[in-house]
Amino acid sequence: MKVILLLSILALSAMPLPAQQVIRVGLFPNVTHAQALVAKNMSGTGDGWFESRLGVPVKIEWLVFNAGPSAMEGIFTKAVDLTYVGPSPVVNAYARANGNDVRVLGGSMLGGEALVVRGDAIKTPEDFRGKTIATPQLGNTQDVVCRAWLIAHGIKVTLVGGDARVIPTANPDIFALFQQGKFDATWTVEPWVTRLINEADGKIFHADPDALTTVLAGREGFLKENSDLARRFLAAHRELTAWVIANPDEARRRVRDEITSIMHRDIPADLVKNAWPRLVFDDRISLEPFEKFLAQAREVGFLRAKVNLDNLLWAP
Repeated sequence: MKVILLLSILALSAMPLPAQQVIRVGLFPNVTHAQALVAKNMSGTGDGWFESRLGVPVKIEWLVFNAGPSAMEGIFTKAVDLTYVGPSPVVNAYARANGNDVRVLGGSMLGGEALVVRGDAIKTPEDFRGKTIATPQLGNTQDVVCRAWLIAHGIKVTLVGGDARVIPTANPDIFALFQQGKFDATWTVEPWVTRLINEADGKIFHADPDALTTVLAGREGFLKENSDLARRFLAAHRELTAWVIANPDEARRRVRDEITSIMHRDIPADLVKNAWPRLVFDDRISLEPFEKFLAQAREVGFLRAKVNLDNLLWAP
């Protein structure tokens, strides 16, 4: 009997362990990606949020992008499985792929973005005429919204010129050039909004606290092949959103630590704390804001073809 038991134990110990699946998840070093930054920080400290909730051995490989169009390229090249991203690049990618390749799983963040002007030179929308405005990347959410907002206020803009110039520039460079007076305004996200206010004589000219800023999107192929895993990931994302709301002090600390690690420069705790009130954590999602972004993308010249968004939201 003892021999049989020993042989059984040896047989079990010789069985291969379940293979660890890698999920590649994109995010940006912006406070508007707070849930992703908290989760990335937890992954780094060995108490991974998603890793402990997906029910199978999983490694989350976090990929850092500056803005949405780059993350969408990761979707197209199959380098990214899931990503936290702005809604406008998702719409553009969905249209580019004829309704394939990209799906939206859920919401993540409202607000946390603003049109910031330098000093007191700009007091009305008409004052943007002849000015230079920076956005984080061509075709990203703030870039599209900025161009549509200017057009709605009678300021004609094109991809290269117009009554005002919109110049896509990476956020760290926006900050430095804004300080130097090279940009008159910028439409960007937190923590850059707060930094521009605190360190570069910036003032918020316009902000919409209900603007959809960040969503959780996924690669269609990954979602089809791993539907159960994706469902568990989405459920964990919703739990994480609730946790961030309930634990703001620890969430802010982890966001600060992670941005500091990514940017290789110390991010003051007060910077994240001051940006926090402009954030609205919300994991709900509907087609309505995407329809608006689609209309704006057409208006500013990024899209021309008709696009049906009926399949954009993931239906597991």
